[in-house]
Amino acid sequence: MKIVVQKFGGTSVATPEGRAKAVERIISAREQGFQPVVVVSAMGRKGEPYATDTLIDLVKNIHTDVAPREMDLLISCGEVISTVVMATALRNRGYRAVALTGAQAGIRTDGNHGNARIMEIDPEYINRHLAQDRIVIVAGFQGICEDGSVTTLGRGGSDTTATALGAALQAEYVEIYTDVDGVMTIDPRLVPDAAIMKDISYREICEMANQGAKVIHPRAVEAAMSGKIPIKIKNTFSDAEGTLIAEHVAERVITGLAHLSDITQVKVGPLDGGDVQMAKVKVLKTMAEARISIDMTGVAPNSIFFIIKGEDTGRAKAALQKAGYNTTVDPGCAKVSVIGAGMEGVPGVMADIMESLDKAGITVLQTSDSDITISFLIKESDLSKAIQILHDDIELGKI
Repeated sequence: MKIVVQKFGGTSVATPEGRAKAVERIISAREQGFQPVVVVSAMGRKGEPYATDTLIDLVKNIHTDVAPREMDLLISCGEVISTVVMATALRNRGYRAVALTGAQAGIRTDGNHGNARIMEIDPEYINRHLAQDRIVIVAGFQGICEDGSVTTLGRGGSDTTATALGAALQAEYVEIYTDVDGVMTIDPRLVPDAAIMKDISYREICEMANQGAKVIHPRAVEAAMSGKIPIKIKNTFSDAEGTLIAEHVAERVITGLAHLSDITQVKVGPLDGGDVQMAKVKVLKTMAEARISIDMTGVAPNSIFFIIKGEDTGRAKAALQKAGYNTTVDPGCAKVSVIGAGMEGVPGVMADIMESLDKAGITVLQTSDSDITISFLIKESDLSKAIQILHDDIELGKI
Protein backbone atom coordinates (compact mmCIF):
# COMPACT_ATOMS: atom_id res chain seq x y z
CA MET A 1 0.00 0.00 0.00
CA LYS A 2 1.76 3.13 -1.27
CA ILE A 3 0.53 6.13 0.70
CA VAL A 4 1.00 9.78 -0.17
CA VAL A 5 -0.04 12.54 2.23
CA GLN A 6 -1.30 15.67 0.48
CA LYS A 7 -1.87 18.90 2.38
CA PHE A 8 -3.93 21.78 0.97
CA GLY A 9 -3.72 25.20 2.61
CA GLY A 10 -6.42 27.78 3.10
CA THR A 11 -5.94 29.47 -0.29
CA SER A 12 -6.22 26.08 -2.02
CA VAL A 13 -9.62 25.23 -0.50
CA ALA A 14 -11.12 28.73 -0.20
CA THR A 15 -12.86 28.87 -3.60
CA PRO A 16 -14.71 26.42 -5.82
CA GLU A 17 -11.92 26.79 -8.39
CA GLY A 18 -9.23 26.02 -5.81
CA ARG A 19 -11.14 23.03 -4.45
CA ALA A 20 -11.61 21.69 -7.99
CA LYS A 21 -7.85 21.91 -8.55
CA ALA A 22 -7.21 20.15 -5.21
CA VAL A 23 -9.62 17.36 -6.14
CA GLU A 24 -7.75 16.88 -9.43
CA ARG A 25 -4.45 16.58 -7.52
CA ILE A 26 -5.97 13.92 -5.26
CA ILE A 27 -7.46 11.97 -8.17
CA SER A 28 -4.15 12.18 -10.04
CA ALA A 29 -2.39 10.57 -7.06
CA ARG A 30 -4.97 7.76 -7.11
CA GLU A 31 -4.43 7.22 -10.82
CA GLN A 32 -0.68 6.93 -10.18
CA GLY A 33 -1.31 4.03 -7.79
CA PHE A 34 -1.16 5.92 -4.48
CA GLN A 35 -3.63 5.91 -1.63
CA PRO A 36 -4.03 9.59 -0.70
CA VAL A 37 -4.41 10.80 2.86
CA VAL A 38 -5.41 14.45 2.57
CA VAL A 39 -4.88 17.15 5.22
CA VAL A 40 -6.80 20.41 4.87
CA SER A 41 -6.66 23.85 6.46
CA ALA A 42 -9.60 26.16 7.16
CA MET A 43 -11.10 27.81 4.09
CA GLY A 44 -9.77 31.26 3.29
CA ARG A 45 -8.33 34.10 5.32
CA LYS A 46 -9.58 36.78 7.69
CA GLY A 47 -13.00 38.12 6.75
CA GLU A 48 -14.08 35.01 4.86
CA PRO A 49 -16.90 33.08 6.57
CA TYR A 50 -15.05 29.96 7.71
CA ALA A 51 -11.53 31.37 8.20
CA THR A 52 -9.92 30.88 11.61
CA ASP A 53 -9.58 34.63 12.22
CA THR A 54 -13.27 35.09 11.42
CA LEU A 55 -14.21 32.52 14.06
CA ILE A 56 -11.96 34.24 16.60
CA ASP A 57 -13.59 37.62 15.88
CA LEU A 58 -17.01 36.04 16.31
CA VAL A 59 -16.40 35.13 19.95
CA LYS A 60 -14.14 38.08 20.84
CA ASN A 61 -16.93 40.44 19.88
CA ILE A 62 -18.75 38.97 22.90
CA HIS A 63 -15.79 39.00 25.29
CA THR A 64 -12.05 39.36 24.70
CA ASP A 65 -11.09 36.91 27.45
CA VAL A 66 -11.82 33.51 25.89
CA ALA A 67 -10.69 30.43 27.81
CA PRO A 68 -7.87 28.62 25.91
CA ARG A 69 -9.76 25.32 25.94
CA GLU A 70 -12.87 26.87 24.40
CA MET A 71 -10.81 28.88 21.92
CA ASP A 72 -9.20 25.67 20.65
CA LEU A 73 -12.60 24.03 20.34
CA LEU A 74 -13.82 26.99 18.31
CA ILE A 75 -10.90 27.42 15.93
CA SER A 76 -10.70 23.69 15.19
CA CYS A 77 -14.07 24.06 13.42
CA GLY A 78 -12.66 25.71 10.28
CA GLU A 79 -10.59 22.65 9.37
CA VAL A 80 -13.48 20.28 10.15
CA ILE A 81 -15.71 22.22 7.73
CA SER A 82 -13.02 21.87 5.05
CA THR A 83 -12.85 18.09 5.51
CA VAL A 84 -16.58 17.67 4.93
CA VAL A 85 -16.54 19.96 1.88
CA MET A 86 -13.58 18.13 0.31
CA ALA A 87 -14.93 14.65 1.10
CA THR A 88 -18.26 15.62 -0.49
CA ALA A 89 -16.49 17.02 -3.57
CA LEU A 90 -14.66 13.71 -4.02
CA ARG A 91 -17.83 11.68 -3.58
CA ASN A 92 -19.40 13.89 -6.25
CA ARG A 93 -16.66 12.63 -8.58
CA GLY A 94 -17.43 9.01 -7.75
CA TYR A 95 -14.72 8.35 -5.14
CA ARG A 96 -15.26 6.94 -1.68
CA ALA A 97 -14.04 9.51 0.88
CA VAL A 98 -14.30 9.99 4.64
CA ALA A 99 -13.79 13.14 6.73
CA LEU A 100 -11.95 12.82 10.06
CA THR A 101 -11.19 15.26 12.86
CA GLY A 102 -7.65 15.26 14.24
CA ALA A 103 -8.85 13.18 17.19
CA GLN A 104 -10.51 10.61 14.92
CA ALA A 105 -7.28 10.41 12.94
CA GLY A 106 -5.48 9.32 16.12
CA ILE A 107 -3.51 12.50 16.74
CA ARG A 108 -2.65 12.75 20.45
CA THR A 109 -1.09 15.94 21.81
CA ASP A 110 0.03 17.52 25.04
CA GLY A 111 -2.39 19.88 26.80
CA ASN A 112 -0.79 23.18 25.74
CA HIS A 113 -3.87 24.84 24.23
CA GLY A 114 -3.10 27.07 21.27
CA ASN A 115 0.37 25.65 20.70
CA ALA A 116 0.13 21.93 21.40
CA ARG A 117 2.74 19.41 20.33
CA ILE A 118 1.93 16.04 18.81
CA MET A 119 2.96 13.32 21.25
CA GLU A 120 1.92 10.28 19.19
CA ILE A 121 -0.28 9.21 16.31
CA ASP A 122 -2.25 5.97 16.28
CA PRO A 123 -2.86 5.32 12.54
CA GLU A 124 -5.17 2.33 13.06
CA TYR A 125 -8.41 4.15 12.21
CA ILE A 126 -6.91 5.75 9.08
CA ASN A 127 -5.48 2.41 7.95
CA ARG A 128 -8.89 0.80 8.42
CA HIS A 129 -10.44 3.31 6.01
CA LEU A 130 -7.57 2.94 3.55
CA ALA A 131 -8.07 -0.84 3.59
CA GLN A 132 -11.66 -0.16 2.50
CA ASP A 133 -10.33 1.90 -0.42
CA ARG A 134 -11.47 5.26 0.98
CA ILE A 135 -9.69 8.56 0.50
CA VAL A 136 -9.15 9.90 4.00
CA ILE A 137 -9.54 13.65 4.58
CA VAL A 138 -8.05 14.81 7.91
CA ALA A 139 -8.61 18.15 9.63
CA GLY A 140 -5.21 19.80 10.03
CA PHE A 141 -3.96 21.97 12.90
CA GLN A 142 -5.60 19.90 15.66
CA GLY A 143 -5.54 16.87 17.92
CA ILE A 144 -6.81 15.71 21.28
CA CYS A 145 -5.05 15.73 24.64
CA GLU A 146 -5.16 13.28 27.54
CA ASP A 147 -8.29 14.73 29.16
CA GLY A 148 -10.24 14.49 25.88
CA SER A 149 -10.11 18.21 25.03
CA VAL A 150 -9.51 19.40 21.48
CA THR A 151 -6.13 21.13 21.05
CA THR A 152 -4.65 23.19 18.23
CA LEU A 153 -1.04 23.10 17.07
CA GLY A 154 -0.25 26.77 16.55
CA ARG A 155 1.45 28.36 13.55
CA GLY A 156 2.09 25.93 10.71
CA GLY A 157 -0.13 23.38 12.43
CA SER A 158 -1.62 21.85 9.28
CA ASP A 159 1.84 21.35 7.76
CA THR A 160 2.88 19.61 10.97
CA THR A 161 -0.24 17.43 10.86
CA ALA A 162 0.66 16.37 7.32
CA THR A 163 4.30 15.51 7.95
CA ALA A 164 3.58 13.78 11.27
CA LEU A 165 0.94 11.66 9.54
CA GLY A 166 3.43 10.95 6.76
CA ALA A 167 5.89 9.59 9.31
CA ALA A 168 3.24 7.60 11.20
CA LEU A 169 1.82 6.05 8.03
CA GLN A 170 5.29 5.51 6.49
CA ALA A 171 4.17 7.42 3.42
CA GLU A 172 6.26 7.56 0.26
CA TYR A 173 6.31 11.34 0.57
CA VAL A 174 4.28 14.36 1.70
CA GLU A 175 3.03 16.96 -0.78
CA ILE A 176 2.29 20.41 0.63
CA TYR A 177 0.19 22.41 -1.81
CA THR A 178 0.11 26.18 -1.58
CA ASP A 179 -0.20 29.20 -3.89
CA VAL A 180 3.51 29.52 -4.80
CA ASP A 181 5.64 27.38 -7.13
CA GLY A 182 8.08 26.22 -4.45
CA VAL A 183 10.67 27.40 -1.94
CA MET A 184 12.43 30.53 -3.17
CA THR A 185 15.95 31.77 -2.52
CA ILE A 186 14.55 34.92 -0.91
CA ASP A 187 11.22 36.68 -0.45
CA PRO A 188 10.25 37.65 -4.03
CA ARG A 189 8.59 40.83 -2.73
CA LEU A 190 12.11 42.07 -1.96
CA VAL A 191 13.93 40.50 -4.92
CA PRO A 192 11.74 40.04 -8.02
CA ASP A 193 14.26 37.67 -9.67
CA ALA A 194 14.34 35.29 -6.69
CA ALA A 195 14.76 31.72 -7.92
CA ILE A 196 12.76 28.61 -7.08
CA MET A 197 14.94 25.90 -5.56
CA LYS A 198 14.72 22.43 -7.08
CA ASP A 199 15.69 20.87 -3.75
CA ILE A 200 16.89 21.73 -0.25
CA SER A 201 17.95 19.71 2.77
CA TYR A 202 15.91 19.33 5.96
CA ARG A 203 18.37 21.31 8.05
CA GLU A 204 18.65 24.15 5.52
CA ILE A 205 14.88 24.62 5.29
CA CYS A 206 14.59 24.49 9.09
CA GLU A 207 17.20 27.21 9.39
CA MET A 208 15.52 29.36 6.73
CA ALA A 209 12.20 29.03 8.57
CA ASN A 210 13.78 29.86 11.93
CA GLN A 211 15.41 32.95 10.42
CA GLY A 212 12.17 34.38 9.06
CA ALA A 213 11.41 32.65 5.73
CA LYS A 214 7.69 31.84 5.63
CA VAL A 215 7.96 28.55 3.79
CA ILE A 216 7.18 25.71 6.19
CA HIS A 217 7.20 25.54 9.97
CA PRO A 218 10.32 23.92 11.53
CA ARG A 219 8.10 21.53 13.52
CA ALA A 220 6.70 20.17 10.28
CA VAL A 221 10.19 19.56 8.92
CA GLU A 222 11.30 17.91 12.15
CA ALA A 223 8.35 15.50 11.99
CA ALA A 224 9.25 14.51 8.42
CA MET A 225 12.93 14.26 9.27
CA SER A 226 12.20 11.84 12.13
CA GLY A 227 10.63 9.41 9.67
CA LYS A 228 12.92 10.36 6.75
CA ILE A 229 9.85 11.26 4.70
CA PRO A 230 10.55 13.57 1.73
CA ILE A 231 8.41 16.71 1.41
CA LYS A 232 7.41 18.32 -1.86
CA ILE A 233 6.28 21.97 -1.84
CA LYS A 234 4.01 22.49 -4.87
CA ASN A 235 1.51 24.96 -6.30
CA THR A 236 -2.13 23.87 -6.38
CA PHE A 237 -2.76 26.18 -9.33
CA SER A 238 0.20 25.36 -11.63
CA ASP A 239 2.16 22.40 -12.93
CA ALA A 240 5.50 23.75 -11.68
CA GLU A 241 7.86 21.02 -10.47
CA GLY A 242 8.09 22.54 -6.99
CA THR A 243 10.79 22.01 -4.36
CA LEU A 244 11.90 18.73 -2.82
CA ILE A 245 12.90 18.77 0.87
CA ALA A 246 14.88 15.69 1.80
CA GLU A 247 17.82 14.41 3.80
CA HIS A 248 20.23 13.78 0.94
CA VAL A 249 20.41 16.61 -1.56
CA ALA A 250 23.36 18.34 -3.18
CA GLU A 251 24.31 20.94 -0.56
CA ARG A 252 25.35 24.31 -1.95
CA VAL A 253 27.73 26.70 -0.20
CA ILE A 254 24.86 29.22 0.00
CA THR A 255 21.27 28.12 -0.58
CA GLY A 256 19.17 31.14 0.32
CA LEU A 257 18.56 34.27 2.36
CA ALA A 258 16.06 34.97 5.12
CA HIS A 259 15.28 38.04 7.19
CA LEU A 260 13.48 39.24 10.30
CA SER A 261 12.20 42.80 10.51
CA ASP A 262 11.28 45.06 13.46
CA ILE A 263 14.29 44.06 15.57
CA THR A 264 15.79 46.04 18.45
CA GLN A 265 19.41 45.82 19.54
CA VAL A 266 19.91 46.04 23.30
CA LYS A 267 23.24 46.97 24.91
CA VAL A 268 23.69 46.65 28.67
CA GLY A 269 26.71 48.22 30.31
CA PRO A 270 29.15 49.27 31.46
CA LEU A 271 28.82 46.56 34.09
CA ASP A 272 30.90 47.93 36.94
CA GLY A 273 31.62 46.45 40.32
CA GLY A 274 32.86 43.11 41.52
CA ASP A 275 31.73 40.06 39.57
CA VAL A 276 31.10 41.28 36.01
CA GLN A 277 30.54 37.74 34.76
CA MET A 278 27.74 37.19 37.27
CA ALA A 279 26.26 40.56 36.29
CA LYS A 280 26.01 39.31 32.68
CA VAL A 281 24.24 36.18 33.89
CA LYS A 282 21.79 38.31 35.87
CA VAL A 283 21.04 40.38 32.76
CA LEU A 284 20.11 37.20 30.90
CA LYS A 285 17.99 36.01 33.84
CA THR A 286 16.22 39.37 33.93
CA MET A 287 15.17 38.83 30.30
CA ALA A 288 14.08 35.27 31.03
CA GLU A 289 11.97 36.37 34.00
CA ALA A 290 10.34 38.99 31.78
CA ARG A 291 9.61 36.17 29.28
CA ILE A 292 11.50 37.98 26.52
CA SER A 293 13.32 35.83 23.96
CA ILE A 294 16.78 37.09 22.99
CA ASP A 295 19.07 36.28 20.06
CA MET A 296 22.54 37.10 18.69
CA THR A 297 23.94 37.41 22.19
CA GLY A 298 27.44 38.90 22.39
CA VAL A 299 29.70 39.87 25.26
CA ALA A 300 32.49 42.37 25.78
CA PRO A 301 34.72 42.67 28.89
CA ASN A 302 32.22 44.87 30.74
CA SER A 303 29.02 44.72 28.68
CA ILE A 304 26.54 42.39 27.02
CA PHE A 305 24.39 42.94 23.95
CA PHE A 306 21.64 41.04 22.14
CA ILE A 307 18.59 41.50 19.93
CA ILE A 308 14.86 41.19 20.68
CA LYS A 309 11.60 41.61 18.80
CA GLY A 310 10.62 45.24 18.43
CA GLU A 311 7.34 44.65 20.25
CA ASP A 312 9.31 43.68 23.38
CA THR A 313 11.45 46.84 23.48
CA GLY A 314 9.50 48.72 26.15
CA ARG A 315 9.20 45.74 28.49
CA ALA A 316 12.88 44.86 28.11
CA LYS A 317 14.08 48.39 28.82
CA ALA A 318 11.80 48.73 31.84
CA ALA A 319 12.90 45.36 33.29
CA LEU A 320 16.61 46.11 32.87
CA GLN A 321 16.37 49.63 34.27
CA LYS A 322 14.34 48.37 37.22
CA ALA A 323 17.18 45.91 37.88
CA GLY A 324 19.60 48.85 37.92
CA TYR A 325 21.40 48.34 34.60
CA ASN A 326 22.58 51.04 32.20
CA THR A 327 20.68 50.14 29.03
CA THR A 328 20.75 51.44 25.44
CA VAL A 329 18.18 50.29 22.91
CA ASP A 330 18.46 50.72 19.15
CA PRO A 331 15.12 49.92 17.48
CA GLY A 332 14.40 49.82 13.75
CA CYS A 333 16.87 47.06 12.90
CA ALA A 334 16.67 43.94 10.73
CA LYS A 335 18.40 40.58 10.92
CA VAL A 336 19.54 39.08 7.61
CA SER A 337 20.74 35.47 7.46
CA VAL A 338 22.74 33.72 4.75
CA ILE A 339 22.07 29.96 4.82
CA GLY A 340 23.83 27.05 3.19
CA ALA A 341 24.89 23.62 4.41
CA GLY A 342 27.87 23.69 2.09
CA MET A 343 29.50 26.67 3.83
CA GLU A 344 30.53 24.49 6.78
CA GLY A 345 34.31 24.50 6.85
CA VAL A 346 34.61 26.81 3.82
CA PRO A 347 36.81 29.83 4.63
CA GLY A 348 36.08 33.34 3.39
CA VAL A 349 32.27 33.31 3.27
CA MET A 350 31.91 35.90 6.05
CA ALA A 351 34.58 38.07 4.41
CA ASP A 352 32.76 38.01 1.07
CA ILE A 353 29.45 38.98 2.69
CA MET A 354 31.00 41.84 4.65
CA GLU A 355 32.78 43.08 1.51
CA SER A 356 29.50 43.16 -0.45
CA LEU A 357 27.73 45.10 2.29
CA ASP A 358 30.64 47.50 2.75
CA LYS A 359 30.71 48.31 -0.97
CA ALA A 360 27.00 49.08 -0.76
CA GLY A 361 27.61 51.46 2.16
CA ILE A 362 25.67 49.30 4.63
CA THR A 363 26.81 49.33 8.25
CA VAL A 364 26.81 45.97 10.03
CA LEU A 365 25.91 46.43 13.70
CA GLN A 366 26.46 42.88 14.90
CA THR A 367 27.08 39.37 13.53
CA SER A 368 26.63 35.77 14.59
CA ASP A 369 27.20 32.45 12.87
CA SER A 370 26.68 28.70 13.13
CA ASP A 371 27.71 25.76 10.96
CA ILE A 372 25.27 26.61 8.17
CA THR A 373 24.18 30.20 8.88
CA ILE A 374 25.78 33.63 8.99
CA SER A 375 23.53 36.39 10.38
CA PHE A 376 24.12 40.10 10.55
CA LEU A 377 22.23 42.99 12.05
CA ILE A 378 21.64 46.15 10.03
CA LYS A 379 19.26 49.11 10.09
CA GLU A 380 15.90 48.17 8.63
CA SER A 381 16.13 51.08 6.21
CA ASP A 382 19.01 49.21 4.53
CA LEU A 383 17.18 45.87 4.33
CA SER A 384 16.00 45.94 0.70
CA LYS A 385 19.38 47.13 -0.53
CA ALA A 386 21.26 44.51 1.51
CA ILE A 387 19.06 41.65 0.33
CA GLN A 388 19.36 42.69 -3.32
CA ILE A 389 23.15 43.16 -3.26
CA LEU A 390 23.71 39.82 -1.55
CA HIS A 391 21.31 38.01 -3.87
CA ASP A 392 23.18 39.46 -6.86
CA ASP A 393 26.72 38.91 -5.55
CA ILE A 394 26.03 35.33 -4.43
CA GLU A 395 24.22 34.73 -7.75
CA LEU A 396 21.28 33.03 -6.08
CA GLY A 397 19.13 33.87 -9.11
CA LYS A 398 21.06 31.19 -11.02
CA ILE A 399 20.14 28.32 -8.66
